[in-house]
Amino acid sequence: MASFKEMKKNRMANLESLSKQVEKLAEKPSYEDERIWKLERDKSGNGYAVIRFLPAAPKEDVPWVRIWTHGFKGPGGWYIENSLTTLGKDDPVSKANTALWNSGIDSDKNIARERRRKLNYYSNIYIVEDSMNPENEGKVFLFRYGKKIFEKITGVMNPEFKDETPLNPFDFWEGANFKIKMRQVDGFPNYDKSEFTDKCPLDSDEKKMEEVWSQQYPLNEIIDEKNFKNYAELEARFNTVIARQGDEFVGNIEESTEEPVASSEKTDDTLDYFKKLAEQE
Repeated sequence: MASFKEMKKNRMANLESLSKQVEKLAEKPSYEDERIWKLERDKSGNGYAVIRFLPAAPKEDVPWVRIWTHGFKGPGGWYIENSLTTLGKDDPVSKANTALWNSGIDSDKNIARERRRKLNYYSNIYIVEDSMNPENEGKVFLFRYGKKIFEKITGVMNPEFKDETPLNPFDFWEGANFKIKMRQVDGFPNYDKSEFTDKCPLDSDEKKMEEVWSQQYPLNEIIDEKNFKNYAELEARFNTVIARQGDEFVGNIEESTEEPVASSEKTDDTLDYFKKLAEQE
């Protein structure tokens, strides 16, 4: 045990040690999935990289999966969950949003918009060029992307004009690299300038391509039911976030003067609601 004199002598060193401990407490723990590649932005907020979308992984038929999620903040905190609609099941947030939309009240519709589900896709990719993180080049990652990039993919697969040749961007031999060009527009990431290159093989060595193919991650695991909470669990979390107690909401939500459409019926209003959400993704 240190003596009182030693404690007095080393008190500045103790302060430095304590400061380091405080810094460690301030550090946020990282829960990022290292399998997922993310485009890193430069100081201006722009990002550039060249990737290659890969074919379906071994024992799988489609080179992508899609997943619906909800992410919004309420009086009781954040709600960030996978949506059961991904699995073709009822979801408590989507059910509540449908009721809000069908109320015909603008304020209710605004709440539904804020809580709308978001669509993401996952694919395996090969990093051709990543100047911000060159150590990623030549490696296989999972890539999570949204509707805009998926439209770029379907756009080359099903071109609009006669003089354009359909391209399978997931093909090892006759696919194409994808230049991701991300810039900030009105505070949001914009991928409009992203584009596919001319048709080219991933590599001239088929053994290299086979090696890349074998390194892919199974996509179906992402949408495995085990990664989704059940309806009761999601409903409990949802009620906590929106500060709902029983059948009552804490706070004011206007009552509709119109008779809402039953949620079990697939009415035009309900379909219109989901159509509008899809257009906003």
